[in-house]
Amino acid sequence: MYQRHYNEIANDSYTAARQREKELLEKGIKLLSMARIRGVKTAESFEATHFVRSLWTTFLFDLSNDENRLPVALRASLISVGLWVLRELDKIDSGESANFDGVIEINRTIADGLQ
Repeated sequence: MYQRHYNEIANDSYTAARQREKELLEKGIKLLSMARIRGVKTAESFEATHFVRSLWTTFLFDLSNDENRLPVALRASLISVGLWVLRELDKIDSGESANFDGVIEINRTIADGLQ
C-alpha cells in the first residue's frame, strides 16, 4: 500500500516537474520573441538571453546527473541541444548573431515534447 502511494506521488511529482519545465520554456519563448522585435543588444535581448541561459544551465546540470530518469541517449541529445542554445545565446549577446528564431524553434520543440 505504501509503495503504491509513493509511486503515485513520485509520478505526480515527475508530471508536475515536466509541466513547470514547459511553462519556463514558454516564458523564455515569450522573452525571446519580444527580444527579436527589439533587436540584439537591447535590454529585452539581454533579459531574454539571461533567462534562457539560466534555464538551460539548470537543465544541463539536471541532465548530467546520473539520477536523471531519462534514457541516456535522450539525455545526451538534450545536452547537445542545450550546449548549442548556450552558444547561440552568447552570439546574440555579442551581436555576432540575431538567431532568435533558431533558439525559439528549439525551445518550442522541447516544450511541445513535454506534453
